[in-house]
Amino acid sequence: MELDLTSIRQLAAEQGIDAETLDAALEEALRLAYLKNPHAEKHARVELDPRAGTFTVWARKEIPQEPTEDNPYPRPLLGDEFDDTPKDFGRLAAATARQVITQLFRTAADNKIFGAFAGQKGKLITGVIQQNLRDPNNVHIQVGEVEALLPKREQVPTEKYTHGERLRVYVVSVARGLKGPEIIVSRSHPDLVRLLFEREVPELVSGAVSIMAIAREAGARTKIAVKANAQGVNPKGSLIGPAGSRVRAVMENLGDEKIDIVDYSADPAEFIAAALSPAHTTQVQVVSEKNKTAFAFIHDDQLSLAIGKEGQNARLAAKLTGWKIGVESEEARVAEEAKKKAAAEASSSQQASETNEGAEESEQKMQKEQDTAASDSVK
Repeated sequence: MELDLTSIRQLAAEQGIDAETLDAALEEALRLAYLKNPHAEKHARVELDPRAGTFTVWARKEIPQEPTEDNPYPRPLLGDEFDDTPKDFGRLAAATARQVITQLFRTAADNKIFGAFAGQKGKLITGVIQQNLRDPNNVHIQVGEVEALLPKREQVPTEKYTHGERLRVYVVSVARGLKGPEIIVSRSHPDLVRLLFEREVPELVSGAVSIMAIAREAGARTKIAVKANAQGVNPKGSLIGPAGSRVRAVMENLGDEKIDIVDYSADPAEFIAAALSPAHTTQVQVVSEKNKTAFAFIHDDQLSLAIGKEGQNARLAAKLTGWKIGVESEEARVAEEAKKKAAAEASSSQQASETNEGAEESEQKMQKEQDTAASDSVK
């Protein structure tokens, strides 16, 4: 049966599909098409002849075997191969070849896209927002010839995504889906903030400064803990930039989101105190290092600042440090300590008084006994 294999191979080569892959896919597709024939044999293979531009279906008949006591259900033997290419197979073969080529081209294109974006996972990319009325919950981002998906869970509640606007997004994952490569991007991921700072702060790229932790409530507030890896470097100042230029450039990409930059410390008490800024912490008591629980004491006039609106500041501080933080009043702590001290002093005074009374009684008793003994001696 004739098949223009030369043209098919040429088209495949233009798409980067090698001849072996093409031939294997064509042979399997033609075999499956042959098996749909009502008179087809179960055992068949397709052989391509690229030079002649033809293909042949070679089939083998099953020869039933007589059952025996030792083998009641014997497998049939296979006869010799014979040419069983259907005479009216030309149109079906051509349609099958077209389907194979289309699928191979689609797979090649998907592989190309997947290969290009596989290395983009965890990176920052820029795309153009596309409206999709059939998918209102998700935002589609056009990145070159590829469309990435910004799902509802990765969106920022306070942001509005307008068709045609350019948007920086963080690549969460690149995977093979049923309809081709699936590129999931995010606007709410904490590492989006990290990468935006790396674009603005040379010290982060050089390693002179490190971002140790990020806690983010997308659209509202982000806390970042930084430390210096080189002497003479101000980590907070590096991220803030001259006159706040660097942090302001990052905030322009995040809308109304506020950013707090704090100093990282390996000492939990110091780190917790810094994380609760802008409130000033007078003291941090570590309750359990194993369970990572601690109490931070704040003056009454700064308690609301430490806790934040709806508990946001304290919540972000806990996320940033990884500790469970209880925020307590410094004045209440001082009053409680004074109360305990007064009670202890009163108890100590009472014990001293009781001790003195006992000593006097003992002395009087001893004197009495001595007087009695002297009187008896005189008699």
